[in-house]
This record gives sequence, structure tokens and C-alpha cells, in this order.
Amino acid sequence: MPDVEFVAAVDTGPQARQRATAVGVELLESVCELIRRRIDLCVVSSPTGTHEEVALELAEAGVATLIEKPVAHSSKSAQTIVEAFQRAGVLGCVGHIERFNPALQQMRLRLDRGELGEVYQVFTRRQGPFPARIADSGVIMDLASHDIDLTAWVTRSSYRSIAARTAHRSGREHEDLVSTVAELDNGVVVTHLVNWLSPLKERVTTVTGERGCFMADTVTADLTFFRNGSEPVQWDRVASFRGVTEGDMIRYAIPKPEPLHTELSNFVAAVRGEDAEVVSLEEGLVTVRVAELMRESAREGRTVEVVL
Repeated sequence: MPDVEFVAAVDTGPQARQRATAVGVELLESVCELIRRRIDLCVVSSPTGTHEEVALELAEAGVATLIEKPVAHSSKSAQTIVEAFQRAGVLGCVGHIERFNPALQQMRLRLDRGELGEVYQVFTRRQGPFPARIADSGVIMDLASHDIDLTAWVTRSSYRSIAARTAHRSGREHEDLVSTVAELDNGVVVTHLVNWLSPLKERVTTVTGERGCFMADTVTADLTFFRNGSEPVQWDRVASFRGVTEGDMIRYAIPKPEPLHTELSNFVAAVRGEDAEVVSLEEGLVTVRVAELMRESAREGRTVEVVL
């Protein structure tokens, strides 16, 4: 970003020095040292369990901050962060990057236009191999938090109830699979399938409505529309199994800017006081709370009502 000066990074990881040297980045030992450089903004992409400590230090110093999702490891910690930035009067936001994926942005725009008519269901699949970099959280907080946020965002509705089941198959203390059925306040039924156990990497969101369905692949940033057809199916044996009739399939030609660049550009614009799309800390807090309720539902084997 030519209008932003990259000052330095703080990273205490074992390979940090080598990585910093390779890309020509100055590496500092502490957030305090970074703050003394009089930075205007900061991105926090450290392990989730460290977010609260780092965020509070930045808020107290008056530094505008974008915290990578999830905003914190618990709703209590997230609430502490929210209150710290409110007291300081400093911009704080969350890096829910899927909101900046071109396919989902187009989906939301078309849903707002009513192109699907009444929306019935949202189904997300987010699965792939286990990422070695994740050490302090399970698949719900790390991956399902994407789906929780994007579902509420594209539908403009909140979660009403959640029923989830989890599994632990990789020998870690945290869950590595979750399957969830939920209901939104607007009556839309939601299904999330998330795991770290699949050799197939999927990042798919499907929204079904009265006129067909949208399918967004956020790996390729493709948005496809499957229209309910109006032509009768002549082959009775096939027709009896299909319900609605298959119509046209359209894969939209849309601009595909890099989501991370779009997210950071909006963050920088917001710091400057310009109109920008950012995910507020309060929205990040809601996502963490819903993720906690997902774990609670799985732990207790029951449907839980979402009370925020």
C-alpha cells in the first residue's frame, strides 16, 4: 500500500528473525517498543490467547488497531477489549476477512436486491487439513467463527438457536470437527460443516431461496447462481426426485481484488476518518459469544438459545 509506511513488526516466534530478514522487515521485541515508534495503526495477528494483552496495550497508547479474528479467546476477554477501546476513544476493529471476499460481497448485494426472493437456508462447508500453526484453539473458534460472522452478515440476521456436535480425532485437546444446525432470527435455517480432518480443502457458502440458490467459493472467489427452472422435466423418473426444476446456471464475471488488501484498505481509510467498511469490535464479540454457545451445545448435547 503506497500510502502506508510499514514501520516494524513484533514477533517472538522461533523463526521470526529469519523471516523478517528474508522480507526486509525490522523486527522488534515488544509492543511497547513498537508504540514508542509513534505508529498510527497496528494489525494484531498473534495467537488468539494473546489478543487481550496486546490490544489493551495498544488501546491505552491510542493506536488504531485491527485484531485478526477471533477478536479474543472468550467473550469475557472480548468484552474487556471492547470496553478498553471505548474508554480510549480509539478505533478498534476485527479482521473477519470473508466479508471482503468478492464472491460473498456480490452474494450479499444480490440478496439485498431480492434476487433469490425469500431466503430459506444457508449451508457452509469449511474443511481441510490441520494447520500446524494453530496451537491454542479448536476448529470452532478458529474456523467456524468465519462462518458465524459471514452468515449473519450476508443475511443481515442474528442467530436464534444452535445445536452442535463435535469430535476429537487428531489427539489434541481441542475439537477438530463440528457439525451445526442453527436458526436465525428471520427463520432461516443454517448448517455449518467445519473440520481439520479432510484432505479436500473447501470454503463454500450456499444460500437457497425461492428462486434458486447462490453458491460462493471463497477459495476461487467465484459466485454461481442456480436458477429454479420453469420448463417441465419430461423424464418422469428423474422429475419425481428433483422437487424444483433445474434452470439456468450462471457463474458471474466479477472483479476479484485480494480480500486482505481490501480489508486493510478499508481499515486505513477508517483510521483517516473516511467512509469505510470495517467489522466492529462489538460484532467480533457477538461472533465469539455464538462460537462459545456452539461449544456449549456440543458439550451438553442440547439445543441452546442464543442470548447476547
